[in-house]
Amino acid sequence: PSALRPEEVQRVLEVTREDHRPAGLRDYAILTLLASYGLRATEIVRLRLEDIDWRRDVLRVRHSKTGAYSELPLLREPGEAVLRYLQKARPPSAHREVFLRIQAPHRPFKYGSNLNGVTNARLRAAAITPAGRKGPHAFRHTLAVSLLRSGVPLKIIGDVLGHTSAAATAEYLKLATEDLRAIGLELPSG
Repeated sequence: PSALRPEEVQRVLEVTREDHRPAGLRDYAILTLLASYGLRATEIVRLRLEDIDWRRDVLRVRHSKTGAYSELPLLREPGEAVLRYLQKARPPSAHREVFLRIQAPHRPFKYGSNLNGVTNARLRAAAITPAGRKGPHAFRHTLAVSLLRSGVPLKIIGDVLGHTSAAATAEYLKLATEDLRAIGLELPSG
């Protein structure tokens, strides 16, 4: 797995926030969802307008690997970014997916892998060249490692990421080997 450093994520968000064109507003909303929730790219492209409960401040996510739903608190920054995109940049459309292509015809993204172009372009604009993966999944790994370093229990990290097993969550935390060693138990010899 590969992850960005937290300061790199912040740099990408700052540079993207400065782009007030429709693509910039859309991309900033996507990136804040990636950075704040660690959503999979497929979960973002399948996010529908009715999945955001503005009155209750809840984001409903259908996890692409398990099919299970999670209700997550709608955090201020991603909520405001999505709202700004919807109000100022989303093309008029009968499609219920939140994120649409900027170029006509204004359709939803077909695959999560379509977000690779978004993340790669924004990483380049921020002059960040991560080792390994450069796509949306790098943001997911970054969030997992950041939560571990903040002392969040493995079970909670797994819940946030939509995992059903600790083994799945552990794959994301291989990047934090030193952090894991610090909390490891000494085994008796012999």
